[in-house]
Amino acid sequence: MADLQTVAPFDILLDQAAKLIDEGRYQAASPLVSAARALAPDCPRLPILGARLSIQSNDLGKAANDLDIAIALAPLDVALLKCRSGLQQRVGDYEGAARDAAEAVFINPADHESKLLLGQAMMGLGRVLDSITCLADALEAEPTDPRCRQALATALDADGDFDAALRILDEGVGLCPSHLPMRNAAILLCMRRRDYASAARRAEQARISGIADASTFGMAGHALASLGEYGKAAAAFRDASKLCPEDENLRQLAAASEKNLNEKLTPASYIRAIFDGYADRFEGHVLSLHYRIPVTMRNLLLDHPKIFAGGTVGPVLDLGCGTGLVALALGGAGVGPFTGIDVAPGMLAHARAKGLYDELLQEDIITALSKEHRRWPLITAADVVCYFGALEELFRLARKSLVDDGWFMFSVERLDDSANPRSGAWSAVRHGRYAHTAHYVYETAWTTGFQILHNEQCVIRQEAGEEVPGLLVVARARPRYAMGPHDD
Repeated sequence: MADLQTVAPFDILLDQAAKLIDEGRYQAASPLVSAARALAPDCPRLPILGARLSIQSNDLGKAANDLDIAIALAPLDVALLKCRSGLQQRVGDYEGAARDAAEAVFINPADHESKLLLGQAMMGLGRVLDSITCLADALEAEPTDPRCRQALATALDADGDFDAALRILDEGVGLCPSHLPMRNAAILLCMRRRDYASAARRAEQARISGIADASTFGMAGHALASLGEYGKAAAAFRDASKLCPEDENLRQLAAASEKNLNEKLTPASYIRAIFDGYADRFEGHVLSLHYRIPVTMRNLLLDHPKIFAGGTVGPVLDLGCGTGLVALALGGAGVGPFTGIDVAPGMLAHARAKGLYDELLQEDIITALSKEHRRWPLITAADVVCYFGALEELFRLARKSLVDDGWFMFSVERLDDSANPRSGAWSAVRHGRYAHTAHYVYETAWTTGFQILHNEQCVIRQEAGEEVPGLLVVARARPRYAMGPHDD
């Protein structure tokens, strides 16, 4: 330890390092922590400062080691226990996180952050009611802490009490009107419940208050588009793109809106405009995002009874064919010829240039299937279902267009309902798309005349550095005589 003459300067050094870390100035804090280690390597305050720096640099192993050492030296230090609880939650060790947070609450029952951490750990363990109790106590102790409000709202929504969750967030916005994450949480909650009018109203309030960000405007665009207000949606997407210019999808939504300022946009014309502007860069962009759905479809088709026996399957109807990536991937796999449908002429031009399709139709999918009288043994829809909210009509028309025992292969963006099974069947997500729960997809497939032959969780693509979770489904058209009384 440092001698008595260095104690005061040393404490000042640690205080300054802690202040910089609190302010998020981690690079400035790092040399101070290093200097403190050289002066007094056994100081019990150093491990927690070092751990906080390691967490920010994503060196979680070093952070855990620092905290284990520190807690062994000071097992009743609430700050250390809270820090380790938070770290354990980051790595998915909710049981360990709950133990440390519970110990911190026992040592200091008045510490609301310990109760917050315990409530979050309970949520991670699926103990929703226990989580609500802990988080309610934390919020009562510190009503102005937005973290408590957002965590409690999440728990209440998971318990099915949407109204209480939204009330908690709205009260927080009233107390802390400049706290944008809480406003965005309320907007997202409304979006997930498909209350698009409320979502749009809250986004507009954030805009008027001058604190909206790209996420606010993006959600506003989705909400307004869902309400059929495409002109206002276009303006919101343009604002989102200005705030987040590196986002390719927002740029396309903004470009489409600029192109259509003087015309009334329908859902089909809006999507057509987006993908027409995107066509020349589409393949390079989606492949850079590790988009592998067409290749995965090819692998699954090798298990088709006819192909497995050395035969062929065809003809094939490719819904939302885009530039022809599905036909390109399935070439040589014993399927074809291909007919493609897409709403965007620019995308169809690229598909036509590949020479893989016998027929290409420019039309929206629902209209095309409604008029289609042919029966197909195979229909594909790669990264297309995500542009539909409710799936009943699409699936019903796909079944109508298939022969008995025909295959419908499609992907969806997956809405995780494991923590909240009452979260709804589908929800608007970023960039004008929708995510669907697995239960809703399977239930809708069955009631519209399908049997699920294969389903797997997969990664649709990368987006903003994160994986987009999805489902890849092979559905077999049940013979008409095998369908129930409520099937179409």
